[in-house]
This record gives sequence, structure tokens and C-alpha cells, in this order.
Amino acid sequence: MSSTPAARPRRALLIGCGIAGPVLAMFLQRIGIEAVIHEGSAEPRDCVGSFLNLAPNGLAVLKTLGVADAVEKSGTPTRDTAFLNHKGKQLGSNPAETVLLRRGLLNKALREAAVERGIAVEFGTFFESVTEPPGGGVVVRFRDGSTAEGDFLVGCDGIHSKTRYSVLPDAPKPAYTGVIGTAGYTRSAHGAAADGTMRMSFCLEGFFGHQTTPGGEVFWFENYHQEREPARGEVEAVGHEEWRGRLLARHRADHYPVPQLIEDTAAGIIGYPIYDMPSLPAWHRGRVCLVGDAAHATSPHVGQGASMAMEDSIVLAKCLRDLPDVETAFAAFQGLRKERVEKIIKEGRKTGNQKAAANGLQRAVRDLVLPFFLKLGVRATGPVYSYRVDWDEKVIPIPAPTY
Repeated sequence: MSSTPAARPRRALLIGCGIAGPVLAMFLQRIGIEAVIHEGSAEPRDCVGSFLNLAPNGLAVLKTLGVADAVEKSGTPTRDTAFLNHKGKQLGSNPAETVLLRRGLLNKALREAAVERGIAVEFGTFFESVTEPPGGGVVVRFRDGSTAEGDFLVGCDGIHSKTRYSVLPDAPKPAYTGVIGTAGYTRSAHGAAADGTMRMSFCLEGFFGHQTTPGGEVFWFENYHQEREPARGEVEAVGHEEWRGRLLARHRADHYPVPQLIEDTAAGIIGYPIYDMPSLPAWHRGRVCLVGDAAHATSPHVGQGASMAMEDSIVLAKCLRDLPDVETAFAAFQGLRKERVEKIIKEGRKTGNQKAAANGLQRAVRDLVLPFFLKLGVRATGPVYSYRVDWDEKVIPIPAPTY
């Protein structure tokens, strides 16, 4: 039985103004639901963090919204990825095209697109708790004591989501993957040509990737394995000079230009432990739902975190558009998305574990077999990148199980 227009939710509260928040808000606006984005930070943080490669499946979602051009202007194309060993010998390549851009600039482009469409973003509203009054809807309380009311709430607040534990207090915690990531930007005479190739090297004691943009800036990242899980904030507290010294010691014997690029990075090296999210039994409860990293964070090794958040946003909006009530829409959203995202999470963990080879024999075997596995990887990437969500296709309600 279909609902009447009066029964449709009219106001959504979204927690977090990263990637999922603005994209979801714009799709909700399309279906007549007013969305207000609540962001805990006092102001935009457009200059913080590392960078990412936005994959074609994520970009396709932004094209449906009509904001892909604005995002692409903030980045540069990556036309293929070359894989090298610690001596600089190329082992293979992946020709997939993505967009390389700073995470902060992606956030900025999406937020500005949402604001231009009249969507409100409330900064300094740090989420504390949510209740569901007997009469329906949700009431959110913020750290400063203020409150907001809506018909439903969506947690878009990342891997360490407070929304998650407010409604699912027994949910598992994010899992440390055993990998520490670092990243930096530099302008160096040793940078590779600005040819649209991301070069990734299996180094002696870590994994190093870099690409030179048309403007001459080199984006680079590095991963290394550390069995001990660091304390919260421990890795982020390490300063630039300490990171540069550690990374030079780790990569001094690797091929040109890996140590030179680290040496030429004058400021701004950051570090971060890499987590993913174990499978949650549910992504929703009552009139509260989780999307993106709040529901199913994946490690960055397969470059799908941002795209998964974008896919979530369009699918959830379609479910809210086509199904009779919020709870049914949330259940259908989880049913449509869970298998795909959890498969990608597993692939990300597997890829991260394969980045290190402990000794010379293991490196020799890896160099021998990697070209074969890269070909398999390219074929496996195809279904991930080619996935598309048709906005105009109706969501069919999933029948309830019978016992």
C-alpha cells in the first residue's frame, strides 16, 4: 500500500559535512525533503587531510547530481597506475582512469554545491545524542545544549561515528588494519613527468605512491606495516620533521626518486593509522540510519571510500522516494548495499596485507607473479568501476522473509 504525500518525511537531519552529507542532502532535496547538515567543527576544514583518487563509479553519482564538473576542476586526471619494485622496475599497470584530488577540496566543492542549492550547513553543532519522541520524528541534542527536530536522522560522521554508538551501542569498533599511512605534497626537480600516471612502488620497508600534477606539484603517500595498534591520536601527533626523518631512514635504499621526494618535502607530512569497519548487523534503528564510513568504512587501498559514500547517498534517497515509510526505506537501503560494500572492504584489507614482502625471496616471488595478478586485478576492478545507480529506476520493496 502506498503512502499519501502527507505521510512522507519532509525534514532530515544529517550529521557530518564531509562527503556523504552534502551529496545525500542534494539528492533529498530532489525528492522534496529538506535536509539540514550539522557539522561538529566550528568552521570548514578545507586544507586538512590527505588526498584520494575518485573512481568512475563515484563520479557517475556526481554527474547525476550535475556537480561532477565542479569536482573535477578541483583535481587532475589519473589515467593509469604503474606498479614498480624496489629497484624501479615496472611490474605491470592498471589503465583505469580516476580523478586525483585533495580530500579537503572535494569536501569544499560538495559543500559549496549544496549551499548554492539552498541547503543549510550548521557549523559548531557537535552531535551528542538522539531521541525518538512518541509522536514521531527525532530530536537531536548537541554539545552546546541546543537541539534540532526532524523526521529522521542520518549519520554521515565517518569511521569514528558518534551517531553509530548513540543508536547501536553494542556495534563493533573500527578495526586497525596493521598499516600506518603517511602523505605529503612537494615541488621537486626529481618528480616524474606530469603524464597522468600514478607510480606505486613495492619498497624494501614500505609502499610508496606518487603522481605529478600538471601544475608541477607532486602528491605522494606511503604505507608501512606496524603490528602494534597505536593509541588514539598518537600517529597524528607526530610532527613533520620527525616523519621526514623516519621515512628517509625507511626508504633511503629504495629506487630513485622515492627518497628524493621525501627529502624535498619541506613541510606538511602527516600520518594516520588505517582502519576499516567490521560488518555491522544493522545500519539503522528506528528513524536513524548510517551511511558511508559510519556504516562500512573501507581502508584506502582500493580507492573506494568516497565513491561508496556517494553510492550510498543516491541509493538511500531512492529508497526514501519510492518506499512507503522511513523504516522500510532504511531496511531496503541496507539490503541493496551491504553485499557490495562488504566485498570491497574485504578486498581493501587483502590489498593492504599484500603491500609488504619481508625478505628477498618473497620479493622475488612477488615480482615474478605480480604481473599475472595485476591482470586479474584489472578484471576485478571492472565491475567495481562500472557500477551505476539509475536514478530513474524505481526501488522494488524487498518481501519480508517467511518462516
